[in-house]
Amino acid sequence: MAKRDSSRDMHTRIFRKLLKVIPDLLTIEGSAKSVVEGFMDLHFDILYCEPDRMFIALSHYYRHPSGDMVADPDMEIAVYPEREMAEAIAYQDSLVYRRVYSDYETVVDVKAKRELNAFLNQWLTNLIQQGHCIRA
Repeated sequence: MAKRDSSRDMHTRIFRKLLKVIPDLLTIEGSAKSVVEGFMDLHFDILYCEPDRMFIALSHYYRHPSGDMVADPDMEIAVYPEREMAEAIAYQDSLVYRRVYSDYETVVDVKAKRELNAFLNQWLTNLIQQGHCIRA
């Protein structure tokens, strides 16, 4: 039971931090960007919505020497507004791609879930400290 509670606590912390970075999270539509001088821009996209959850992406981009823009990191996040929870679903950077759930959400990669949520929690703390704020 303690493990489930700590997971719920993490998902609640992530949700609260998302609301600090994206105060309009529950009403915003489409895409938006936060620009803070001295830091990489933060990009936000709504990927899709379901009745009980929404899926969003947060990304930083850098220009590769080839001229291409590369997302690093790029995270897919599930937000459960009624439960005031959010969790990492997928992570990618220029070297790796990881998913927490199988395509049909039947298999959970427990290690990826723990590591990606810990990363997301810390990344959101950094974004808050940097002053990122995305509004509708």
